[in-house]
Amino acid sequence: MKLRKVTAASATVFALALTATACGGDNSTGGDSGSDGGKTITVGIKFDQPGLGQKTPQGYAGFDVDVATYVAKKLGYNADQIEWKEAKSADRETMLQRGDVDFIAATYSITPERQEKVDFAGPYLLAHQDVLVRADDNKIKSPKDLNNAKLCSVTGSTSAQNVKDKLAPKAQLQPYPTYSACLPGLQNGAVDALTTDDSILAGYAAQSQFKGKFKLGGFKLTNENYGIGVKKGSDLKDKINKALEDMVADKAWQEAVDKNLGPANYKNEPAPKIGDIKS
Repeated sequence: MKLRKVTAASATVFALALTATACGGDNSTGGDSGSDGGKTITVGIKFDQPGLGQKTPQGYAGFDVDVATYVAKKLGYNADQIEWKEAKSADRETMLQRGDVDFIAATYSITPERQEKVDFAGPYLLAHQDVLVRADDNKIKSPKDLNNAKLCSVTGSTSAQNVKDKLAPKAQLQPYPTYSACLPGLQNGAVDALTTDDSILAGYAAQSQFKGKFKLGGFKLTNENYGIGVKKGSDLKDKINKALEDMVADKAWQEAVDKNLGPANYKNEPAPKIGDIKS
């Protein structure tokens, strides 16, 4: 009699355990099954790029954040179901390969080398390497005018060195730790110009404390095709491409550009066609 009672109790416990396990499946995090009922999706962005991807006391803001939020919505996730993770440039491929994030929208230029490691949806923005100068500076009108100019060189970036090597061999590179550190130097005349992607420059210049103080050169030194990175072979790629097309079609894409980069008078390229990568 006791044996039957123990067996019945054990069966009840086992059944409850199975039920708990099944319920636990509803708490899955994103992944390719995200739009099939997962509760959260994990997205990689930059935390330190004003106008593009920035962590602020009020939350997360920027063009990349708006794009990622729109895409996530199309995949079945509301804004409060997104878990944001910082995606530093050197870590992006590894984060995708390990499954730390479901996708990355972080000024992530599509290159053949990166395409060997991860897949890309998009592109969703065509940016260009450019220069930022003081608004009242009329001396720097072309890349060759950077000869003998003091050009901010940021640790870990090759942009300034590329200008010196290929366009203005007499440019005087001035080392600074970050782009944010360059801006006061540019404002007070310690440097004459700052160079990186025009979208990044516009994001910095659009900050309220710098509004109207800087301007973009409009040089279009390179093409930078920003894509949304996903794990190699992920079926999210096609879903994200469709979401990006929808974002352009319903004008939300241009609204996001104007809101985040417009204050710097950023002259954006038209929204690129999916798969159209400019060399």
